[in-house]
Amino acid sequence: MFDARDLKSQIAITQSLVECPVDGCSNHVERQRKVFRRKKQFQCPTHKIFISPSTFEYPKETDNLLWKDTSDLALFNSIKKYKRESRISRDNSEDALTWNVFRYLEKNNQLAELLFHTTNSNQPNPEIIYWSYSQRKDGVWPELTKARIEFGEHLQRSSEPDLIVKTERSLFFIEAKFTATNKTVPSNPKAYKKYLTGGDDWYRNVFQSDYETVALESRKYELLRFWLLGTWIASQINRDFYLVNLVLGEREKSIEAHFVPHINVSETRKFLRLTWEEIYQYIGSNLPNESKNKMITYFKYKAVGYNHVGELQPAFNISNGILYLRNENLNIS
Repeated sequence: MFDARDLKSQIAITQSLVECPVDGCSNHVERQRKVFRRKKQFQCPTHKIFISPSTFEYPKETDNLLWKDTSDLALFNSIKKYKRESRISRDNSEDALTWNVFRYLEKNNQLAELLFHTTNSNQPNPEIIYWSYSQRKDGVWPELTKARIEFGEHLQRSSEPDLIVKTERSLFFIEAKFTATNKTVPSNPKAYKKYLTGGDDWYRNVFQSDYETVALESRKYELLRFWLLGTWIASQINRDFYLVNLVLGEREKSIEAHFVPHINVSETRKFLRLTWEEIYQYIGSNLPNESKNKMITYFKYKAVGYNHVGELQPAFNISNGILYLRNENLNIS
């Protein structure tokens, strides 16, 4: 895996060629346009990565994973059987970022404490479900399948939260963003499925605004679906519900102000913005160990590709080493 220490701070981009981003490499490849393609003319012959003006892709998905021992890869391969879309080998992949961070938290038994800091309430015995795959059921989480059917979704093209976490107290849907935004609209604006009628008109219970306002005018279609299905599932299994929008610290700063007015929130149903930098801070507050050091290094040197003039962009705003958690101040050196 390449990070900012391995990459050039600036690459040359012309109308026809792009420079390999790996430091010390003099190779140039044909410039890609519009759709990213894994073809030989775009591949560095030395480092084997596929290159575009803004990012690159590893030859293998596992090249972009931090955690890949036997148990990790067994889980990863099981997830892939059910995950509908994957760009994990792309350097700026939010799926790879999600796996690297949350698999660390799961392996080190730190997820419950992170959720406590996020919600200010105890969240014992968390079960994490990656992209709909339940380790306990060895398949799609049954409660999600029920919700998809209840609201008229086709199972092959249905809502797939990046992460679901079920605790003894709560249900979390976590929608992770890296380079993408929350601005989404339906491909067919008139295909409501059963979003308005499913669950005995559940939409009316959990939304203040009508479907067109949320999905089309406000362009919050993805968040709409996760709030609708998530609150319904939580009511079925008697859990509090949290829809967590996990974003970069410098992005989506007003997402709560933009989305919350459209929904009915309460003590048992909440929408929260959480940042990757807050998770970095939480990890840094724990006792040192080899895997923690690896995780912290990943955050510090992770890049998010090159801008339009070929300048390398850091992924996270952590250069000063001091961040503030939602409930307490922590100093990370």
